[in-house]
Formats: sequence, structure tokens, C-alpha cells
Amino acid sequence: MADDDDIPMPLTPPGAAAGDAARFSSELIERKERRKLKARRERSRSVWYHLGMFGLVGWSVALPTVAGTALGLWLEHHWKASFSWTLVGMGAGLAIGCCTAWYWVKREAFANSAEDHGQQQNAQQE
Repeated sequence: MADDDDIPMPLTPPGAAAGDAARFSSELIERKERRKLKARRERSRSVWYHLGMFGLVGWSVALPTVAGTALGLWLEHHWKASFSWTLVGMGAGLAIGCCTAWYWVKREAFANSAEDHGQQQNAQQE
């Protein structure tokens, strides 16, 4: 797959005036610079970091689901009902696990976007 740096970019966007070429090229250079700086910064994040995040999301779904199923089995043996406590517990555990996983993914995405936003502000101040 081709990298964005390999694709030749026009000097001006389509429909722009010729005088906008300098502004457009400087914005293009700044965007590429931010992307390269982000890649250098994230290079320090090893494979273990990403595997750890993958595992965190997986376990945050799996553990509540198993715990909810176990609780449902226990309830089913102690209180008889016309419905399956096991399925109720599994559904509740899965819902809690998905909410927890969503929280962790959103938290990581927010941290990354806040970091990018802070660097953009620092670049504009310089």
C-alpha cells in the first residue's frame, strides 16, 4: 500500500486561486510534520503496549461475562424461575463488559487526541 508521502500532491487544491499555493503547501508541510512526529513518538510504544491494550479490552469483556454466567448458575440452583438466570447473568455480564471495554477504548482515544491537540497548539505558538 502506498504511503501518503509517495503520492505527489498538487500545489493548490482544486478550484483555489493561484495565490493560495504558498498557504496550501505550508499547511501540507505542517500536516506531514505532525504525522511524522506522531509516528516517532508512538514508535516508543512497543508491540507489548498494543498487545496489552488488546488484552485489556478482551479481559474487560470476558471476565464480567464469565462472572455473570457463574452468578446466573448459582441463582438458578437457589431460586427457580420461569426464565434462565444463566442467560440473564450472561447478558448482564456481557453488557457490563462491553461498557467497560468501551470506556477503556474511549479513554485511550481521548488521551491520543488530547496529546495531538496539545502538540498542535504548541506548534502554533512557536
